[in-house]
Amino acid sequence: MTIRVAIADDTYLVREGLKRLLERGGDYQVVTESNDLPSLLEAIDRVPPDVVVTDIRMPPTSTDEGVRAAALLRESHPNLGVVVLSQYLEPEYAIALLEGGSGGRAYLLKERVSQQEHLLAAIREVQRGGSVIDPAVVDALVTGRSRARSAMTELTDREHAVLGAMAEGKSNAGISSDLALSARAVEKHINAVFTKLGLTEERDVNRRVKAVLVFLAQTGAG
Repeated sequence: MTIRVAIADDTYLVREGLKRLLERGGDYQVVTESNDLPSLLEAIDRVPPDVVVTDIRMPPTSTDEGVRAAALLRESHPNLGVVVLSQYLEPEYAIALLEGGSGGRAYLLKERVSQQEHLLAAIREVQRGGSVIDPAVVDALVTGRSRARSAMTELTDREHAVLGAMAEGKSNAGISSDLALSARAVEKHINAVFTKLGLTEERDVNRRVKAVLVFLAQTGAG
């Protein structure tokens, strides 16, 4: 099955490079190219793709347009996958990208684009509704991947199941229903996950997303 892709980047050479890379990949068709956020949103409405590959910074503000596009598209095109490319090793961007849910979202450093298989795998994964987070971003979030892996092994089976449900974007009520747990038990397990992953001093929303980031990186869910 051919995956229809929309590309957005304010640099012509980058857009051309991405287009050629995808064309060499086989089952990928670039249906639109855009150089800023407004034209990207307009192009998606005009020629809907399966996946958007967008730079994180574009006009009009050149700050976080890629993340903003992902948030807007979650509302207007909920089944559309988004791959955000960034040259910035800042976990805050990945956290913002996943705050509305991890399904169909990927955050990759631009250096991965030179390795064709990484980008193509991310596109396929978000098209299926999965998630991909660049391992380097998680390394910057926690003190070394080995620590994160060790922390994951400390989770009980029930805590792991709760974290997996969080990674699917489920609310506490949804987790309670799916796992047949009381609301109080869900809160207890989530707090235990935060503690074991060393996420005890952040705001709840950030702790939740950070826990999902670690889960995706360490379990291969992305």
